[in-house]
Amino acid sequence: MAEKSKILVIGGTGYIGKFVVEAAAKAGHPTFLLVREATLSNPAKSNIIQNFKNLGVNFLIGDLYDHESLVKAIKQVDVAISTVSRLQLADQDNIIAAIKEAGNRFFPSEFGNDVDRTHFVEPAKSALGRKVKIRRAVEVAGVPYTFVSSNSFAGYFLQTFSQIGATAPPRDKVVIFGDGNPRAVFNKEEDIATYTIKAVDDPRTLNKILYIRPPLNTYSFNDLVPLWERKIGKTLERIYVSEEQLLKNIQESAAPLNVLLSIRHSVFVKGDHTNFKIEPSFGVEASELYPDVKYTTVDEYLDQFV
Repeated sequence: MAEKSKILVIGGTGYIGKFVVEAAAKAGHPTFLLVREATLSNPAKSNIIQNFKNLGVNFLIGDLYDHESLVKAIKQVDVAISTVSRLQLADQDNIIAAIKEAGNRFFPSEFGNDVDRTHFVEPAKSALGRKVKIRRAVEVAGVPYTFVSSNSFAGYFLQTFSQIGATAPPRDKVVIFGDGNPRAVFNKEEDIATYTIKAVDDPRTLNKILYIRPPLNTYSFNDLVPLWERKIGKTLERIYVSEEQLLKNIQESAAPLNVLLSIRHSVFVKGDHTNFKIEPSFGVEASELYPDVKYTTVDEYLDQFV
């Protein structure tokens, strides 16, 4: 059996990063985490760090803003996966420069919409524009890549039905943006990480976009709400917000609410998760490539909240 690639995760103690690190280690990849000294001693990160230690993760002291430490770390592995936060997206230029020197495959921090095929309005357009710039920089540099388009995190969007300010699924009323017909994709974070790691040694994903669009996780709001109603045995009041009203709300709202609303406009009004066909020239779909992965369906995921 071929030896599994050594994987370096940059930003691995963050929201999606911790799932990616764990998936890599559990899949048997020699797994490395670029980490600052301060992170190792940060009480807020202690449980994550201890879990990584238990999984046999290797810690490499370094920093996104220290070129020498980046090159040193990347030279020890075969693949670099970035899961840095939105505030550091533009700074991935530093990783590209290091990879050009070290020579590796790169998974930049994407994990959302396909940013080349969206209808984002401001302010999300500018925020996500950083991902577009990194894509172009990767391509110009000639760095081997895979862009992961994982669509919506279930923990953010499905758990709350994308209701602003909510912490659990609705029990009385639900706000639906647009007419509720565009289909969105909701994926559990652990499954996103599993598919990402599956792609690392797969030549079919080289210089492609890996879309995580499982059929059983693709729902319109007009299908999702009745599914939830059947589970709780209750009919919810539906409040539809027109596109015109939503755009007005975006313009009149301050940050970060305007960003959150503009992302919902893209996903639930414009249908940017599913309004295009995945062509072999630019992309592949994860659940088709890896039918052996038993992903958590939307139906199953919602059971925990009943």
